[in-house]
Formats: sequence, structure tokens, C-alpha cells
Amino acid sequence: MPPTLSSPYQAVVGAPGFSLGVRCSAEEVIEIEFIEARPESAPATPLAAETARQIRAYLADPTFAFGLPLRPSGTSFQRRVWAEIAAIPCGQVRSYGAVAQALRNAPRAVGQACGANPFPLVVPCHRVIAANQGLGGFARHGGGFLLDVKRWLLKHEGCLPGAQPD
Repeated sequence: MPPTLSSPYQAVVGAPGFSLGVRCSAEEVIEIEFIEARPESAPATPLAAETARQIRAYLADPTFAFGLPLRPSGTSFQRRVWAEIAAIPCGQVRSYGAVAQALRNAPRAVGQACGANPFPLVVPCHRVIAANQGLGGFARHGGGFLLDVKRWLLKHEGCLPGAQPD
């Protein structure tokens, strides 16, 4: 079932202080989006239900390994960045510079690819931080709600400097 005008998501999953909207076709997850906290919505398709189940599993246990069919998207460079990020283990972080060095590219380009990531949590771009151990940006934002989400995710995984896991 495609998203309707009243609800652009096939499911909305609640998390502490935010929600995640899920868009998918019958066979592939198209996008997972961080959104302001709102009431959950029942999954509209079997894949949306499975995606919501896996998101809840991660929220309960940050070591949960996702296994979702993701719609191929992004440029060749973005896909290389996302693959490098997906290899960062739970509980660890890498700087934009370290990811860029591994890919022989510039940190700013890595940051832009992180911001274009359509599958946050599954491709854990929140594990990429600034060289000074600061949070850097998140989802193309340098502050506000989305930076609070990044902070929560890093704390949840036990890798926010000075913070303990939930």
C-alpha cells in the first residue's frame, strides 16, 4: 500500500523523544526517517511490520543486527560511504576524517553522504562524529531535534563520551 496524503508512512515507530517513519514498497524499504515524536501507527504492510519489529528490537538492544531488504539508492560514492559506515561496530565511532581517509576522499563529502543516508539505524551514520570527539552534524542538521536524536543513539550504544548506556 503506498503512503496516503494523510500519512506518508507505512508505519511510525515511537522511540524515547522521537519517532521513526517507515516508507516501503511491497518488497523493499525505501526510507526510514527520524521525525518528531508522534503516536505510533500500525504497519500497513507485512514489510512495514517487519521493519517496525526490527526497529523496536534495536531500541531494546542496540547490538541487534538488522536484516531488511533495502531499495538501492544513492550515488556510487554515497553507497561506498554507507558501506564503510555499516562496518562500524555497535559501541564504536569513527570520525568523518577517518571514514574519508579509508575512502580516499574529503570529510565534507563523507558528511554530505551521511546526511543523504535513507536508512538511519540500519546504516548507522550516527556512529560518525567530528574529529574533536564532538557530535558533528546529523541528517544534514547541525543542531536541534536531530542532534538530540544522534546524542540519544550514541548514549544508547554506550559510545557517547562521558555517557553510560541506557
